[in-house]
Amino acid sequence: MKTILSIAVVSAFSLAQMATANWPGFRNDGTGISAEKSAPVKWSKSENMRWRAPLPEPGNSSPIIWEDKVFIGQPDGAKRELWCIDRKDGKVLWRAGASYEGKDPTHETNPYASPTPVTDGERVIAWFGSAGLFCYDMKGKELWRRDLGKQEHQWGYGSSPIVYQDLCILHFGPGPRTFLIALNKKSGEKVWQVDLPENDPPMRYDGFAGKKGQPIGSWSTPLIVKTGARTDLVLSIVGELRGFDPATGREVWKSDGLSPLVYSSPVAAEGIILGTGGFMGSTVAIKAGGAGDVSKDKLWSVQRERKNRISTGVVSKGHVFLCNMDGVAQCLELATGKEKWNERLKATGAKGEIWGSTVMVGDNIYVINQSRTRSCSARIRRSSN
Repeated sequence: MKTILSIAVVSAFSLAQMATANWPGFRNDGTGISAEKSAPVKWSKSENMRWRAPLPEPGNSSPIIWEDKVFIGQPDGAKRELWCIDRKDGKVLWRAGASYEGKDPTHETNPYASPTPVTDGERVIAWFGSAGLFCYDMKGKELWRRDLGKQEHQWGYGSSPIVYQDLCILHFGPGPRTFLIALNKKSGEKVWQVDLPENDPPMRYDGFAGKKGQPIGSWSTPLIVKTGARTDLVLSIVGELRGFDPATGREVWKSDGLSPLVYSSPVAAEGIILGTGGFMGSTVAIKAGGAGDVSKDKLWSVQRERKNRISTGVVSKGHVFLCNMDGVAQCLELATGKEKWNERLKATGAKGEIWGSTVMVGDNIYVINQSRTRSCSARIRRSSN
């Protein structure tokens, strides 16, 4: 992550395509799937590159796109900022945010301002941890800010806000203060809040029964899942996959089976919801549309996997594509969990670990690895053959 100090736009997207292909939040709408039908499979400083814009510090925020503007969260010393960049030429149009002098703990691989912002085309909302939640218009004027209090975890924060109808919904955590909160996106007023206490789990973070007090937490971004006439807000938390009514925050269903560390976000398609754990994690698949405790009705689950996952996968045509931290990609049958293939992805440098989440464009899936020489995107075949 330390080597990724610039944001770039690949030139093969025509301006006509760019005008229609918005990408409003983390992994677009949470699926990681682009409306585009094709994208370059090779790029460098001299090939398929429209522009590059230098950034002052490393960061983990993903860029989002609305029409002719690109937005990204960015730390700069004591500042936690939202940047707006011209999509055509890479020029910085404006920077807005706040300084925060507090000493929030975090991991060296997780800089401040790591959440991805979200936009509805009229406003852009960014979460800066203890510095607060901020909303701006498309020209950088602050519309409102909300102090949500201290966020504190030894590895920092990373969940991104989402927009649903007139609500901005945020998973605030991890740490001793962990909750789901919905704010009116126009005013910043609180609509509802659900506390999510992250107590010591029944097993250690490494997957074995034993000591209490080990690091736990969830960095998951909520996902909106529509099933028939019903809409659920799905979140992976410590030990569980949960579904809420996004209008009220009322819990609708829950399933056990996740590990005490959850780095990835849930994915859903074809009537199935999938949650994956983090270090020595687990995978849980349930049928969408359930009610109450659905733990005994899982479609399938794998516990105490010897796989560490930070990356969030994508679902397409009855298959889910996942990338493990060790650089191995997997294709699983969505309905059964049966593995169709796995393959170690080639790296361009000494470190081939995969922390970035997958993105699908047409028949290709792209993922960023941790190469120390330069960032690398690997294409993953979608077919199960």
